[in-house]
Amino acid sequence: QVQLVESGGGLVQAGGSLRLSCAASGRTFSSYAMAWFRQAPGKEREFVAGISRSGGNTYYADSVKGRFTIFRDNAKNTVYLQMNSLKPEDTAVYYCAADLHTLTPTVYEVDYWGQGTQVTVSS
Repeated sequence: QVQLVESGGGLVQAGGSLRLSCAASGRTFSSYAMAWFRQAPGKEREFVAGISRSGGNTYYADSVKGRFTIFRDNAKNTVYLQMNSLKPEDTAVYYCAADLHTLTPTVYEVDYWGQGTQVTVSS
């Protein structure tokens, strides 16, 4: 069983930056593609970014492309989401996700979820 714990959320001004971290338990972190999702109140959970097992391939939602960067450190069992040029519409609970099959999973394909961390961007 894999447990994921997010950290780094908080309140930032529009245009600011934030880095989210997701620490994974277990010894098979490198076997999983990792992804970040987000969910605002009343909205569906949406894919934000994904990264392959080795970190060589990444994929981003159009809404964050050019502003967000996903990267991982397998030696530390940690995946990160660097968020720059934040906008109020980025406000959401951000979830770390692990998947054995794809770096662009749907919410139904995710094998493990973190508990979520709140990101609030003020205007």
